[in-house]
Amino acid sequence: MSKGRIEAFSDGVIAILITIMVLELKAPTGAGLGALRPLVPDLLSYLLSFVMLGIYWNNHHHLLQVVDAVDGRVLWANLHLLFWLSLIPFVTRWMGENHFATLPVAVYGAVLLLAAIAYFILTRVLLTLHTTDSVLATALGRDSKGKISLVVYLAAVPLSFVDPRLALALYVLVAVIWLVPDRRIERTLAR
Repeated sequence: MSKGRIEAFSDGVIAILITIMVLELKAPTGAGLGALRPLVPDLLSYLLSFVMLGIYWNNHHHLLQVVDAVDGRVLWANLHLLFWLSLIPFVTRWMGENHFATLPVAVYGAVLLLAAIAYFILTRVLLTLHTTDSVLATALGRDSKGKISLVVYLAAVPLSFVDPRLALALYVLVAVIWLVPDRRIERTLAR
């Protein structure tokens, strides 16, 4: 089975999710800078979610560059990932409109955690289709960044009930960790 369809479909879904998020932003009611003040939580939520979706798109692209084969299991694992990513516009708006209240911040983090788990599952399913010395296996290595992200999300979700700002800081930390594209794949391809 060709990986081209999974790439094109995933690219389209992520593009639609970003479009939905920006369309849900409300325009200010006034013309001055002060009119933007009530929208700051919405804009910050959008910014964080845009970066998160961009990170997934970028890393998904890099991941599929080193994939030789896909099968039905990969398609389902990819759909599983896209399901959790498709909830990002909803939780983004909920979190922004409620000015980073505890429960929306916790649910936002839970969605990010489940998306990270889904991405981890996708990589593991792909690894079953490739040899241990394949470019994919070499590029993924121990996947330290992925495992660190899971641990940070696991800590951040309950932390949001203590102080939502600390949880948000951890979500931003994960974004910063992943903001630079995953160089493992680029280094492996360069060899």
